[in-house]
Amino acid sequence: MMDKNQVTGLLLIMAMLLGYQFFLAPKVEPEKAPEKAKVAQTATVHKVATVDSVALKAAAGDFASAAIGTAQELVLENKDIKVVFSTLGGKVKQVLLKKYETYNSFASQKKEPLVIFDEAFDKVTFDLPTTKGNVDLNKLYFTTASKGGVVAEGQSQKVSFTLNLASGQSIEQTYTLGGEGFLLDQDVKLQGLDGLLKNESAKLNWIENVRPTEKDLTENRKATVNYLLNEDEDFDQLAETPTGSKEESLDKPLKWVSFKKKYFLSGFITKNAPIQKAQIVATANETDSVNIKTLRANMDLDLADLKSGKGNYQWYFGPNDYNIIKNVAPGFGKNVKLSYDIFLPITRYVFVPLFNVLETVFSNYGLLIIALVLIIKFALLPLTYKSYVSMAKMRILQPELNAIKEKVGDDAAAQQQAQMKLYGEVGVSPLSGCVPVLATMPVLMAVFMLFPNLINLRQQSFLWANDLSTFDSIATLPFSIPLYGNHISLFTLLMTVSSIAYGYYNNQNTPDQTGQPIDMKKMAYVTPVIFMFVMNSLPAGMSFYYFVSNLVTIGQQIGIRKFVDEDKIKAVLEENRKKIAAGGVKKSRFSEYISKQMKAVEETQKTQQADPKKKKK
Repeated sequence: MMDKNQVTGLLLIMAMLLGYQFFLAPKVEPEKAPEKAKVAQTATVHKVATVDSVALKAAAGDFASAAIGTAQELVLENKDIKVVFSTLGGKVKQVLLKKYETYNSFASQKKEPLVIFDEAFDKVTFDLPTTKGNVDLNKLYFTTASKGGVVAEGQSQKVSFTLNLASGQSIEQTYTLGGEGFLLDQDVKLQGLDGLLKNESAKLNWIENVRPTEKDLTENRKATVNYLLNEDEDFDQLAETPTGSKEESLDKPLKWVSFKKKYFLSGFITKNAPIQKAQIVATANETDSVNIKTLRANMDLDLADLKSGKGNYQWYFGPNDYNIIKNVAPGFGKNVKLSYDIFLPITRYVFVPLFNVLETVFSNYGLLIIALVLIIKFALLPLTYKSYVSMAKMRILQPELNAIKEKVGDDAAAQQQAQMKLYGEVGVSPLSGCVPVLATMPVLMAVFMLFPNLINLRQQSFLWANDLSTFDSIATLPFSIPLYGNHISLFTLLMTVSSIAYGYYNNQNTPDQTGQPIDMKKMAYVTPVIFMFVMNSLPAGMSFYYFVSNLVTIGQQIGIRKFVDEDKIKAVLEENRKKIAAGGVKKSRFSEYISKQMKAVEETQKTQQADPKKKKK
């Protein structure tokens, strides 16, 4: 019975899983031309520049005085991130994560920090609705007296950018960075611009061309847009699909919008008034291996807040690490997909805290996973023991079950009725072996959801796997196998072999099931092979967890078998039979249920025998 439910549980997992799933051109130096030609060329360039200047000023309207200038950069950094600002737009130009690298950098051992935001692939416009048309602040030149620098831990530092127009008219943008962490505050204030602006929303338009940071390109293409509705703090997202395009119009106020990649996150968060509405889009660029996906969020901001000094926002540029982001903003921790909601408590209150504790003990994550398995498996040992004892009872009853089969023949209904009567006579519930197994299923599902989203394993090596957060590959095939891929994961193979070994061991100790439409013992060998296809491209850390878990489970079963005396169990069953027959022991709920069902069947049979017409009906 235990074997049947284990296989059923694994099939359930698979059903949920399957439902689930540079260019730098060399510069050519021009040949020296005669002096006349050089003068003519200079004149031409000057003429074009003049035309461009006129066009820029015309487009800027009342902000024409700030349309021309020279961009200057300054840097603000702490121990975690480095932020490059530009006076062109008074904006963030680039953000580097100091402690993280892309997979290519990691694999080639070229230590380069990961660039999470860059104007080369992040396009941000901040449009103000003026009486002469929209003006993008990021195309206007600001001035600054700030110097930037390194922020000490426990401190914070500001940089300010100012755009002055006529007397009393100005735009000020101030950024604040703490001495640690990945949050950057942005405060925007408009002063004296009432006569220049229309009573409409300001628009923040953000586009990111996602670059691959991980080994698996398909996983990289699952980047998406997440958001939180302000009113009821309802988290939602565009579907994480590696193909096609997803789009949604959000007409309700939002607290924040984030661009979520595999292990990294960029987010725009409101501190006062919410985002009024937004249009979000995620489009996979299936033929592009550089800009693999395009994420877009067009957001409407309340202009009144910008005028009153309440334009207070935050940007998050950093790892999608639950321990770091859970307190950034309401619901922001949901950017990490820890688990399905039904299993979330197990992940949040068991696995995450355990990981945090074990990380203080183990620096090697392979050893950490082994320790995690041991803790979980020994915590579940009472259930494993109970399931084994129930299976032992079924083995003891097997001769009587075989006798029933010989007596009633191939009549499945009669077989089942006789079996239920036997279980009631000895006080055994066949479900007692299933419940402990099913109780472990949430743990299996929690692991399956957590490991692919756990940044802790990123670029952590163990044995032959140089990165436990992605698949380990010991060989690359010259062809691709459907649902399997073009590589061979050794940890997945070991998991498969150990699952088959466990199935074999279990089959030797599990009684044959009568009246089953499928040979469940054969399924114990088929299921691991099917599961191998599912797991081959998933994180090596997860395959290793299941492999170690299988070994520990087999060890527990062998150990329990030495302590379980089946002769004593048989004696207990016989004693139960006598007591139940004599009415000297209270029947279990299952026995009571069986008795009622048996009486109902007997009454029906008597009625049919007494009145043949009812039998015909």
